[in-house]
Formats: sequence, C-alpha cells, structure tokens
Amino acid sequence: MSRKTLLTSKEIEIILHRLACQLIENHGDFSNTVLIGLQPKGIYLAERIHQILTNNYNIKDLKVGILDITFYRDDFRRKNAPLEATPTKIDFLIENKKVVIIDDVLYSGRSVRAALTALQAYGRPTLIELLVLIDRRFSRHLPIQPNYRGRQVDAINDEKVVVHWKEKHEKDEIYIVPKQAKTDY
Repeated sequence: MSRKTLLTSKEIEIILHRLACQLIENHGDFSNTVLIGLQPKGIYLAERIHQILTNNYNIKDLKVGILDITFYRDDFRRKNAPLEATPTKIDFLIENKKVVIIDDVLYSGRSVRAALTALQAYGRPTLIELLVLIDRRFSRHLPIQPNYRGRQVDAINDEKVVVHWKEKHEKDEIYIVPKQAKTDY
C-alpha cells in the first residue's frame, strides 16, 4: 500500500477555521479558557488555532501552553532507547479555568490520559476538553473521545496517520501509510 492523502493544505485550512469557530461558540472571549498543545506534534495545531483566533477573530490575551507528557505515559519504561523530554511551557495557572487539550491525532487515548495526569501539577481546572485534528475512532484503548474533531478516520491498525505541518515540513498535508513505512515524522 502506498501513501494515501487524507487532507490537502486547503482542506486543513478550512478545518482549522471550523475548529476555531466551534471554540468561539463554546468559549466566547476565552477570558476563562486556556489552550494546551501536547508536545511534540500538538503544538503546531495549538499555535495555528491560536493564530486564527487572534488574527481572524480578534480574541485578545489568549493563553496557550505547551505540555510534555513523556514521563507520564504508561509505556515510557518499555522503550529500549533513552527518552528525551521536550520542553513544557505553561506560565499560567489552570486553577478554575477551562482547559482545551490540543493534539494532532487521537489514536489509543494514552497520550490524552498522560496529559490529564500531567496537568494536575498546574492546578484543578473546572473543565477539560479535547480538540484533535484527526480522530482514529476504531483504535481506542481508553474511553476517551474528542469534544472537537477535524476529521474522523477509519484507518486500520496496520496503518499510520502522518501529519505534516508547513512549520516543520514543506507544506501542510495529512496522509495514511503502512505502519512499517519510513516517514520523516
């Protein structure tokens, strides 16, 4: 099986604007809401949503953080290679705030579970929601569902969803490849 394109750059842009509008419907001016992008891949999505909300919809003082979940994962001790943590940058409290966790692909749900545990160090929010660009709905290991989803995908377990962002790659693109395929992800 070769690479199959799921979303083009234009389709991703349309979806990002739809997700931003859905957030506005539920969070208004974001005075009591913060966005948290999961390292390493959710930070691009969080930054794009932040840009759209501030530049296109004039949302002011929107707080965005970056959360590393490396050592909160339930499988981190199963890796043979040494793990390298990425930076966490949350320079605000989430106590009594609405938190929107942002990640690119929801697969097993384990990353989101790890994020929920990691967030406890920053306070107790009143509400936590999940925004994902791609929801692989038949791959869940945990009972976790997104509040906001860009696209639902029925990829089988021996397929991998790859998300390329223009900030890291040459262009925005999402595609499916066989799990064993080499990617520059």
